[in-house]
Amino acid sequence: MDWKWLLTSFEGRINRAKFWAFVGVFVAISIVLAGIDGVIGTRTSDGVGILGSIFALIAIYPAIAVYAKRWHDRGKSGWWTLIILIPIVGAIWFLIEQGILRGTQGANRFGPDPLA
Repeated sequence: MDWKWLLTSFEGRINRAKFWAFVGVFVAISIVLAGIDGVIGTRTSDGVGILGSIFALIAIYPAIAVYAKRWHDRGKSGWWTLIILIPIVGAIWFLIEQGILRGTQGANRFGPDPLA
């Protein structure tokens, strides 16, 4: 897998497995950084960790790139990522579309089928 393409490009398609792998790595890194924030005392009074916050800011661009590629696999524009801004319904819709539903079979306007 080409990590540079996966994390920086907004073109092409990825399947559910690559999407969940990205989410898993992101969550694992966040958990580790939250633990480190707790151990070294870099949490604010609200419980927000400095290291975790820095990682979250850095991860915004790669996350949007991965989400766009997954939307492309579903035959939709990457702009559909903005649906997550709708409270509750948007997050549920995003999870179903990105993580549960299969992509379009065969090539579509965004590229060849990643499972082919």
